[in-house]
Amino acid sequence: MKQTDNNIAPRLATLALLAATALAPAAAQAQPLKPVPVLRGLDNPWALAFLPDGRMLVTEKPGRLRLALPSGELSAPLAGLPAISAGGQCGLLDVVADPQFAQNRRIFFTFAEPAGEGASGNSTAVASARLVGDGLGAKLEDVRTIFSQKPKISSRHHCGSRIVFDRSGALLVGLGDRFSGKDESQNPANHIGKVVRISAEGQPLPDNPYAGKAGHAAEVFSLGHRNIQGAALHPQTGELWAVEHGPQGGDEVNRVQPGRNYGWPVVTYGRNYGLGTRIGEEGPKPGIEQPLRHWVPTSVAPAGLAFLTSSRYPGWQGSLFMGTLRGQALVRLTLDGASVTGEERLLADLGARIRDVRQGPDGWLYIVTDGDAGQVLRLER
Repeated sequence: MKQTDNNIAPRLATLALLAATALAPAAAQAQPLKPVPVLRGLDNPWALAFLPDGRMLVTEKPGRLRLALPSGELSAPLAGLPAISAGGQCGLLDVVADPQFAQNRRIFFTFAEPAGEGASGNSTAVASARLVGDGLGAKLEDVRTIFSQKPKISSRHHCGSRIVFDRSGALLVGLGDRFSGKDESQNPANHIGKVVRISAEGQPLPDNPYAGKAGHAAEVFSLGHRNIQGAALHPQTGELWAVEHGPQGGDEVNRVQPGRNYGWPVVTYGRNYGLGTRIGEEGPKPGIEQPLRHWVPTSVAPAGLAFLTSSRYPGWQGSLFMGTLRGQALVRLTLDGASVTGEERLLADLGARIRDVRQGPDGWLYIVTDGDAGQVLRLER
């Protein structure tokens, strides 16, 4: 009997090892990520965009837009930006290149727009410009504000925002609830706490879900959002996915569909700051979309978002990558269709708030770290 026990023990150990290996995340069995500095010394960088010729555009929240070369050279701030209300969570925010940039040289960016003379408040706005010239000497021309969130609110919080082009060429723009305007997130007549869908000239699209409907802003694509900080288009379905901040807990990943209500503040997993008391209800509730993934009781503060389509990272193709601010990690979410099946936290030893995540034209992931000495890092293996 004792000899039989000795034979079984190593078999059981082998089976346990095999089971643990099968259940371990793919990354645990792969080489760790190697963050390689590309740009240094940025002042609260917020977003990164790649141009077809390899140059990069980087926004700095205090109100500066810069060009950079792959070699790491950085331009002086580009002149010609509109007036920007910079402070708190607001300032110069997202930037993207037009899908037809090689032909039209257009870029789009979001920023906190101050109210006009004699008025108060600010709101998130979208501007376009043409980037004319090569290298770091390029200049902005034809700078125009094409859309302004209405109404304006006196706030330094929850400006959002991200811009994503859908497959029709329309802009999907995530707009925050401005903190004090949270109840307006459920009001379809305005742009507070909404995703809007507009043309490259800033006009609502005729196939928007509320176009022509009385009491509804024609630009609104979806409502019930708190503070979208990351968004990306699903590479297979073409649907918008977005992440947004909850208050105390309740951060969310959502598949954002036209005409849908994402609940804030009537349905949320978040709690009131400090008190921990409930806000609304948790759901499910008819007519309200449940998040695909949420974080409780501690917020991770999700930021930039990117689907990995390249084969640079074996076993990770198709994963969704999310930066986090409070969490100070890069989160990899594994997916099965529209379901989030797993979560892995990477770069936790970096000790940095990760504001943006982009897949570069070379297939590597690039992250933007927040702070007064922010960086752009390329994640190699």
